[in-house]
Amino acid sequence: MTPLELKKVLQAKGLEIYKTTAEEVVLAERVRDNLLMDSAVAVRAGSNLSIRIAVRAQASNFPGEAPERLLARARATAQPTLAAGYSETSTRTVVIADPGDRSRTIDTWYEVWLERSLTPQADLEAELRTALAFEKSAV
Repeated sequence: MTPLELKKVLQAKGLEIYKTTAEEVVLAERVRDNLLMDSAVAVRAGSNLSIRIAVRAQASNFPGEAPERLLARARATAQPTLAAGYSETSTRTVVIADPGDRSRTIDTWYEVWLERSLTPQADLEAELRTALAFEKSAV
């Protein structure tokens, strides 16, 4: 299944799309009626579908903490996803630049990426709604 075909299937099931890339469809979260945001949940297209979740710790929420500790916070937040069969695939550091002055950093996110392959008989909609319900930000 291509990402565009997958996007149509997900929209038909009532899921909102944030963006579609060459490899996956990223779901949206509606934080207000008129504002869609990245949900940190995506479905990888192809012959075998998989769900990807990104869990993060924002440096601004934990002033002075080392990057290793922030990743540990993200991993602790991700424990329920691990218990649900997801596996950590990678980590990422995302620098958030000031939109008015790209040379100024306003925050840094320390992300842990997790993924789980779906069986052919899996209920894609139910799996995605469960993934959307997981906490994705360390507090």
